[in-house]
Amino acid sequence: MFETLKKILVDELQLDPDEITPESELANDLGINSIELADLVMSCEDQFDIEIEDDDIHKFITIQDVVNYLEKKQK
Repeated sequence: MFETLKKILVDELQLDPDEITPESELANDLGINSIELADLVMSCEDQFDIEIEDDDIHKFITIQDVVNYLEKKQK
């Protein structure tokens, strides 16, 4: 799941793959703004065929937060 999310971040947001770790914070470390976060959410919804609730998006602080959420939604 982490590698798939990393690929989305590199492909969609042109982030440096070396900077993306599970501990990376979306805003503080990777510089993802609200528009890019919305793009990431849409890409994840398409990639994993899930619906991400708007209320859950604010819980995404680190890459691991997103991975944990996606893994939970996949079950």
